[in-house]
Amino acid sequence: MAAQTNTPSGWVGWAYFASFMMMLVGVMQGIAGVVAIFSKEYYLVTQNHLVVFNYTAWGWVHLVLGIVIFAAGLELLRGAIWARVLAVFLAGLSFLANMAFINAYPLWSIIMMVVDVLVIYALTVRGGELRD
Repeated sequence: MAAQTNTPSGWVGWAYFASFMMMLVGVMQGIAGVVAIFSKEYYLVTQNHLVVFNYTAWGWVHLVLGIVIFAAGLELLRGAIWARVLAVFLAGLSFLANMAFINAYPLWSIIMMVVDVLVIYALTVRGGELRD
């Protein structure tokens, strides 16, 4: 009787992709936050076209969100199930944050939203294979 091996399928690459993309999203969110905190003139939008009330406060939201997303991406590499759930939640939160920030810098926000969708897809399809 041959022993059955528990080898992961090709989908495990998507899970690794999601973890690295989470780390990338975390870094990019952090950059957007630091720019909003220290360079208020960078995002030139009138108050009538921006959903948020204060660039500095919104910058801190982006910075903290970026740090947490980066940490979740690191834990995804270890295959922690709680990190997978947290990563999907944070990618959704990042998507919403960038949707609110889209009037200030549309190209950046759209790129971030696309990456968030890819992360959610990768983790919800077969992200559980990382723990194997």
